[in-house]
Amino acid sequence: MAADLAAEQAAAAEPAGSSEAGTSEAGTPAGAPTAAPPTVAEQAAAAPAGSAGVRAIASLEGSGAPGPPILRWDGAARTVAEVEAELARIWVSPEARAVVAAVANEEQPGRIVAARSSVLNLVAVARRPEIGQRVAAEIATLTGRHPSRTMVLVPSDPDGPAWFRARVRAYCMVSREGSAETCSELVYAEAGGETGRHLAAVVAPLLVHDLPVAVWWPGDVPFGTRLADDLVGLADRLIVDGSSWSGDGLDRLRVLAGVARTVQVTDFAIARQARWREAIASAFDRPDMLPYLGSLRRISVAFATLGGPGAEVATNLVRPVYHVGWLASRLGLRPAGRLRRETRKPSARHASRSGAPDPGRGLRGTLAGDRGRAVDIVVRPVVSPVPPGSTLRVELLAERRGRELRVEVTGEAEVVRVRAWHDGIETLDRPYFAPRQTEIGLLAEAIESGASDPVAHAALEVAAAFVTPGEQR
Repeated sequence: MAADLAAEQAAAAEPAGSSEAGTSEAGTPAGAPTAAPPTVAEQAAAAPAGSAGVRAIASLEGSGAPGPPILRWDGAARTVAEVEAELARIWVSPEARAVVAAVANEEQPGRIVAARSSVLNLVAVARRPEIGQRVAAEIATLTGRHPSRTMVLVPSDPDGPAWFRARVRAYCMVSREGSAETCSELVYAEAGGETGRHLAAVVAPLLVHDLPVAVWWPGDVPFGTRLADDLVGLADRLIVDGSSWSGDGLDRLRVLAGVARTVQVTDFAIARQARWREAIASAFDRPDMLPYLGSLRRISVAFATLGGPGAEVATNLVRPVYHVGWLASRLGLRPAGRLRRETRKPSARHASRSGAPDPGRGLRGTLAGDRGRAVDIVVRPVVSPVPPGSTLRVELLAERRGRELRVEVTGEAEVVRVRAWHDGIETLDRPYFAPRQTEIGLLAEAIESGASDPVAHAALEVAAAFVTPGEQR
C-alpha cells in the first residue's frame, strides 16, 4: 500500500468511472484462473497508481476460502461528496450485484455474500505522508476483525490554498471456513489550506451513524489547537502513544488526563507496560513478601537516555512516570507535591574523565499514604543504546520489622526478569517470556476492549498529578 499511495500523491486523478467493470485490480479478466491470493501489500502495490475510479470487485475465484485481506475496490475523489458517492457505489455497483446474483443462482456455491464489518469508525490523523501510509497499511490487516470504516487524514500546508483528494478502498477477507466475507472501507484523504485546518468538517459527513468513533493520533497531538479540539470532540475514544511525543512529553500528559475525564483514552505507552505490571505484581504473590507492600520506602525507575547536551529536555519521560503512577494508584498512595528535577548535576570533570556522556538530571518526588507514610520516588536517567525513554529497571525497596526487601524488574525485547533479595540474600530469580507488543497489536486491543480501562485511567491521573509544569522544571 505504501508504494502506490506514495505514487498517488503526485498523480493527477482521472474522472470517476474511467475503469472497465469486470476486471480485477491487476487488470485480469473476471473468471480467469488465478494464483494464490496475494498479501495486502502485494495487492496494494499492484493497484494502478493514480487511476481514479478503478471500481472493480476482484475475481470470484477462490473468494470463499479463508486468507489474508484482498483489495476489492479502489476509487478516487476530489470532494467529500465524491467520497460519499464512492462509498455508496461499493455496495450497489453492477459488480457487487453480480456477486449476489451468482450466489443466489448457486453459480458460486462456495462464496458467501460480502458484508461490511459493523464495529466502529476509526479516524487516524497523520502529520506526515509516510506516517499516513504506514498507518493505512497496518489498518488494512485488521479487515474482518475491526473497523467498518477507516479514515486516514493527512493535513499539510495549512497556509496554502484549499485542496482535497482521497482514495476510497474496500478490503475483504474470509476469516474462517463457512463464514461470510467481511469488508472494511478505507478512505485515505490528504487536504491542505483551509480544508486541512478543518478536518472535522471532512470527517463528520463520512461517519457511519450509530457506530462509535475512535480517533487515533500517532505522534504528537497538537492539544489546544482547533484541529485537535474539533476531531477529539467527535470521538468516543482517543488513541495515542505518549512515548512517541517530542520533548519529555509531560505537559501533554497533563492535558491527556483532562481529556480522559470526558473521552475514553487509550495510551499505547501504558498498554505496553502490562508485562512489567504483571512481573512486579508476581513478586508479591509469595505470602512472605506480600506484607512488604505496606512498608515501601522507595520506588526507583531507571530509563534510557543518549546523554549529552539537551538530553534532559529531549528524552521522553512518559513511560517511567507511568510506572510510578500505576504503583501509586494500586497502593493507595498520592503525590505529595510534584516531581522535580534533581538539583545535583553530575560532575562535568567526572564525565570528561570517564569518557561517558552526561546523562543529565533525574526526577525526584514523594508519595504520601495513611498515617504519615512517605515513599521516595527516584526517576533516574542511564546512558544506554536502547531508544531514549525506554524503561530499563524498576526497583522497589521496603523495610519491615528490621528486615529489608529489594525487588528488581528488568525487561528486554522478549523477556521480563524479576529478582528479589531479603537482607542482601537473593530469594527470587524468575524470567517471564513476554514479548514487547507491536503497534498494530495494541491498536487491535484498543478497538476490541470497548470499555474504559480503570487501571490505566487511575495510573494516568496519578502520573499527571505528579508532573511539574514546564516553566517550573
